[in-house]
Amino acid sequence: MVNKINAKMLFTEFIQYVPKIVNQQLPALSAHLKMAPASRIPTLAPDYYKDNNPKRSAVMMLFYPKDGMAHLVLIKRNAYEGVHSSQISFPGGKAEPEDTNLAATAVRETFEEVGVIPTDIDVVMPFTEIYIPPSNFLVAPFLGLSMTEPQFMANPDEVVEIIPLSLDVFLDDSIVIETEMQTTLGKMTGVPAFKVGEHVVWGATAMILSELKETIKSVL
Repeated sequence: MVNKINAKMLFTEFIQYVPKIVNQQLPALSAHLKMAPASRIPTLAPDYYKDNNPKRSAVMMLFYPKDGMAHLVLIKRNAYEGVHSSQISFPGGKAEPEDTNLAATAVRETFEEVGVIPTDIDVVMPFTEIYIPPSNFLVAPFLGLSMTEPQFMANPDEVVEIIPLSLDVFLDDSIVIETEMQTTLGKMTGVPAFKVGEHVVWGATAMILSELKETIKSVL
């Protein structure tokens, strides 16, 4: 029998696992810790940010079919004066007053950043929130599906590249690496990361990806 975790997975096959994913208990902190830089571990405590009045934001973990296979979309942010300059992340951003909830934030930001029409996104479920100390954001990740391949259009003000990540590559443990990255304090530090082609995914995005990966693997 072919190992489903290492085999290419059709999108139509992947969506059959979605009801099982919805019913799974999220690994939360245990998954985040696997991809957390040592300096970030104390900040993952549930009450760490309670006195910081963090800003709210949301990101979309959007799966879609590409050549029939299940893919997840990531983006590379533009260079700018800010802590997330040029980083690899999910589409997403700050909650606005007009958003009815954080799921709506994730959908709106996905449209604004990569052009996916809101009605084409089926929001499946929330994942565990994660606090980002340098920017004082509390980020809510959402799992979403687009049943057809979106006509992605990167917003040039925010996104320099759209990065398709196939599910089989995502679930392959060989893309998990240890590397050195420059922190917001300007210091080089060793961090766990995902190597996606030429891109290194680390920090909060890697921790969110870790929970997504562990949850998917638990139902395969």
